[in-house]
Amino acid sequence: MSESSTVFSSLIHSRRSVRKYDQAASFDHEAVARALELATLSPNSSNMQLWEFHRVINQEKRDQLAQYCMGQNAAKTANELVAFVVTPQKWKGRAEMNASQIRQAFEGREDATAKRALKYYEKLIPFVYNNDRLGIFGFARKILSALLGIKKPMVREVSKADLRVCLHKSSSLAAMTFMTAMRAEGYDTCPMEGFDSKRTKALLGLHKDAEITMIISCGKRADDGIYSERHRIASDEVIISH
Repeated sequence: MSESSTVFSSLIHSRRSVRKYDQAASFDHEAVARALELATLSPNSSNMQLWEFHRVINQEKRDQLAQYCMGQNAAKTANELVAFVVTPQKWKGRAEMNASQIRQAFEGREDATAKRALKYYEKLIPFVYNNDRLGIFGFARKILSALLGIKKPMVREVSKADLRVCLHKSSSLAAMTFMTAMRAEGYDTCPMEGFDSKRTKALLGLHKDAEITMIISCGKRADDGIYSERHRIASDEVIISH
């Protein structure tokens, strides 16, 4: 086992979902900034980066958000709260950004790889990401996918609901990077899904189409901040070889 893998293993083993923080402990808000910079490097679907990370540092707003988090101790005692948000409404600009990057990367080349990459961002992404309020476009894509899939392998998750899942998966990857980075900084976190999404969106001034994946609290764990020893399902029940 290499030194780097030992360090990473230690981080993963020491990361816990902390339910109560030591409010007397010092806290470096710049650690959150550094961890979020690393979160932006997380893998995400088609490099669309349809996410935002909203830091709630102001004490008054933090207290209000803690109430919206159903009064959880993990929120009430935190030094900072970070909302991980998906932004599907920004898909056009991000697709254009990626197409521009492809043009620069393949400048002077007219090979099949360059053409496929441009077609992906200029044709396929608009086809998949363009959705109406009722999800009719997505339903039509679902039917087309099923028909094409009769004779060849085909991506089936093409509806508006499928896209929503896709974006939240990307946001969750960034959240995990952030929590691991915070542990490397010597701090603790707790990912929370129990919150009033409507009030929180208003508090953060989010776009009507934006959605909150989770809210992560940050701080130094209190002595009673972890409720019990970690327990997991046996590995042979969840790690399956084929």
